[in-house]
Order: sequence, then structure tokens, then C-alpha cells
Amino acid sequence: MATHETIISGGTLVDGTGAEPRRADVAIDGGRISRIGDLSGAEAGETIDATDRLVTPGFVDLHTHLDAQIGWDPEMRPSSYHGVTTALIGNCGVTFAPVKDGTQRYLAELMEAVEDIAADAIMDGLPWNWNSFGEYLYTVQSLDPALNVVGLAGHSAIRFEAMGDKSCDEGVQADDAELQRIVDLVRESVAEGAVGFSTSRFLGHRVPDGRLTPGTWADARETRAIQEAVVAGGGRGGLFQVAPDMATRARIEREMFETGAEIGCQVLFSGGAGREGDGGVASWSEFLQRNNEAGNRITSICHTRPSGSFFGLAQQTRLNTPAWNELMKLPSIADRVARMKEPGVRETLIREGIEAGGFGEVARMLHPLGMEQYPDYDLERQNSLHKLAEAAGKDAVEVYVDRLIESEGRELWNLWAFGGQLRNQWNYMRLPHVVPMLGDAGAHVGQFTDADSPTFLLAQLTRDRGVYSLQEAVHRITQKSADVLGLRERGALREGWHADVNVINYEKLTSCHPEYVNDFPHNGGRLVVKSEGYDATMVAGKVVIRGGEYTGNRPGEVIREFARG
Repeated sequence: MATHETIISGGTLVDGTGAEPRRADVAIDGGRISRIGDLSGAEAGETIDATDRLVTPGFVDLHTHLDAQIGWDPEMRPSSYHGVTTALIGNCGVTFAPVKDGTQRYLAELMEAVEDIAADAIMDGLPWNWNSFGEYLYTVQSLDPALNVVGLAGHSAIRFEAMGDKSCDEGVQADDAELQRIVDLVRESVAEGAVGFSTSRFLGHRVPDGRLTPGTWADARETRAIQEAVVAGGGRGGLFQVAPDMATRARIEREMFETGAEIGCQVLFSGGAGREGDGGVASWSEFLQRNNEAGNRITSICHTRPSGSFFGLAQQTRLNTPAWNELMKLPSIADRVARMKEPGVRETLIREGIEAGGFGEVARMLHPLGMEQYPDYDLERQNSLHKLAEAAGKDAVEVYVDRLIESEGRELWNLWAFGGQLRNQWNYMRLPHVVPMLGDAGAHVGQFTDADSPTFLLAQLTRDRGVYSLQEAVHRITQKSADVLGLRERGALREGWHADVNVINYEKLTSCHPEYVNDFPHNGGRLVVKSEGYDATMVAGKVVIRGGEYTGNRPGEVIREFARG
């Protein structure tokens, strides 16, 4: 009688390939899937009962910013609360390697400006014992992460090292010597284990002095040379990741995507649908289909739910007046609520808010998450702040204040800045070359969180609304995502492949309310969102999360080798 380390028994396999779900058992030995089939006669050191449960590959998140956080939180929360077993870090050009001695704080302050993590926390929370990108990856591995990690070398770090302070200046391009240094650093970083290169062209990513991050203004000469260096460092199929600004630079960005793909890069960009007409879906459909049919591999990722910012009493109020500013200086949410309940304070907050212009049109974009057991993301569009105020016959500021008091400051208001035209966004997300996985964990940490992206996708959009079939949804965030990165023997449930696995109670799967916690170095605050419904999340055959709680296992691998071609 065969004996295995672990057997997941009685589950319904959604294997990541897009195939129909099927009943099968899964045996795991030595961190690999050793058998799939009927294992009713086999014994195991541990048996996980998956009766009435889904068994899927672990999810591959193609957009996180856990580069700093992994230093003090190797459990990589909240990504690990949501079935993620492999996380891509280093997106948007914001990375900590390569770095010259004496310039580490510049990179920490850049991360603070873009992603809302205090530079002091980053400086104290990381060992900073590296210069090259390869050395950085070895440091990350030494931290024993819970999840697998894949790294991108970032434009900001590389361009700053090559050009210094002028790397942020609009209109200033690299001279020949500087460009050669950029190319050398890109090639070396990819050869040392980076999956590719990332850049930000987004006009909202700024350094502390207000200029845009290094690389934003890089011309086609530079970006093409970088793309060629990615291929030279790792072969065809190396990743070129872009956070674009399609609102103002769509033509330039599309040209850059196509150039990179023609050179041999796998191009990955953050996208989504707009509000007007079809939101650009037909145009993107034609662009992606035409390029991919020609062999130019271009993939978009996108948000799964409306997002952009959370307002309330945690960190951001949206209202900027003397009384509101004094309120937010108090040390805790409880203190702020207590002050709001004092005589006359509520009235002052309302009066000043209205006199300052109130919420204006933003009231139509703000949706409360409510205070029921689980958050209500208002996909029926019935509870915007504007509609609530109109129904109550009150100003939006008064409704906002009263709900904050009634909820003891726990309610959050979601700003629908991205993905707010739901039908357009869902149509975009259905395009064959789009992956609905933009978790953004480690980014904008006190402002909002999208780390529950895969949970929301499976529960709200797939199970409840049929935006995808179950097998298609799982395929996109497992095998399809793994293929974008060139992961070997990951992304599907197959014999001999890595045992990165989820066991899911699909009927009960849900996101929980985001909570504001102060668990960063120097008591820094951030938003964390948990989930319910993941019976087990396994990395390399070890259970990392069981029923929403950590087991203490940290078997993650920093992946440095990729399938190219």
C-alpha cells in the first residue's frame, strides 16, 4: 500500500488548464504532486479532507509591491490570505536593486512617496546588505518567505544609478555613456535572476520633491535599448512590465509595447476599461489579438473590482479643513470618534466640510462598504454617497459624518476611480489576453487595498455573477499568469509539478472587511483584508494558511530561472 506525505482527498479539481472540474485525489511528496486520481487505498502522513471543496493551483499575482514589506512580514500578508502562492514584486519601476552604497535612502524615500510606506520603516526593516539585483534576491531568500517570489529589476533604481538626480527631469535623456550603464545594469540584473524589467509611465507616480519617478520621461531610444538588454540577459520571453498612462500617452505606450514584443520581450501592462462608450474595449481587443496572432506576446492585467482609495477615519478623510485636520491628528480611530461625539464637534465638521465645497461630483463615486458581516461593494450601484444623501434629503457631508459616528469609525468609503464602469470592465477582463489579477499588495498601504483581488474574482464575479466560468477564472490566475512569467512546472495541477495548491470552500468564499492596523516598523499603519473560505493554502506541499490562520511554515522559493522562448 502506497504511503504519501500528504493526500488531499475527495476534492473537485479545477486544475488550472481550463479543463472541466473533475473529482480526484491529490498526493504530495517532496514538495511535488506525486499522483492524481483515485487514492482511496493509499495512506498518508496527513490527509486533508476536500469533500465538497475545490482543489486548485495556487494563484500567481502579477502585480505586488511587497519588496519592502517582506523584510518584516515574510508571511507576505495580505496576499497569502487570498490563495496567492507566487507573487511578482518590483512592479512600476519601484525597486531596491541594484543600488550603490550611500543611495539606499533615496530608493526608500521613492517607495514612501509612491506606495505610502515610511522611508524610516524601509531603512530599518531591511538589511540593505546588497548592491546587485542578484544579491538582493539572495537576501529575500534568506528571509524565508512564506510564498514564492519573482522579482523585476526597476527603472527607477537603474536610471538613478546611471544618471543621478537628473534622471527625474522632463526632457533630459541619457547620454551615450549613461545609456550604456543602464543597459549593462538591466542585462546583469536579468542574468542574475530578475524575470525582467519594470517601468512606470504613469503621471501620478512622483518622487518626494514632486517630480515624476525616474524613467517616466525616457524616450524610445532608451526603452528600446532596455528591451534589447532584457532579451540579451535572459533570452527571448523576458518580461517588460509597464504601468502606463493611457489617458495622455496612449499612442506612445502602444508603440513601446509593440517594439518590445517584436524584439522578443513578453510585455505586461496594467490596463482597464474607461467610462465612455465601450471604454475602449473594442480597440484593445483588436490591438491584443492582432499582436498575439503575429507572435508578439502582449498581456494586460486589470482590477477585478472598483477601487482607487478608501476614505473614513483610518487615514484619509477626503475633507481638508481645520476641524478635520485637527481630528485626524488624534492617535486612534476610537479617539477620533470620541471627539466627533463631543458637543458641537459634529456640527463643526459638517459646516466646514460643506463650506469647503463638500464632496461635489466625487459623491457619485464614493460607495460605503457598510457594517454588515461582509463588505458590500455595491455592484448594483444603489448606495453611492450621492444617492444616500439624495434619499435622506441631506448634504453628502452630513450623511458621511453621521455614518462614521454610527459605525464607530469602522466604515470605509470606496472611491470608484478605476473599474467603475462595471460592464466595460467585465468585458475588458474577458478579452483572451487579459489576466484579472492586480492585487497591488504592499502598495498604497494606508490608502486602499486590492489584495483580495482573486477572492473577489472567484466569489463575487464568478460564483455570484457568472462573469467567467469557474474553470476559466482559475485558469487565468494560475496557468495563464504562470505562463506570462515563464514559470516552470507551476500554475496547474499535474503529476511531477510543484505542489502549490489551494483547497477552497467555494460556497463560503468571501472577502472580509478591510481593517486598519499599525503593524509596520515605527508603528506604521496599513489596511489589511482577510478572507473566509480557504481551508488550506499550500506552498511546496506545506500548508501555509489553514482556515485563515498561519501555520508557521515559510517554504517559499525565490525563483530565478524561467522558461523562455
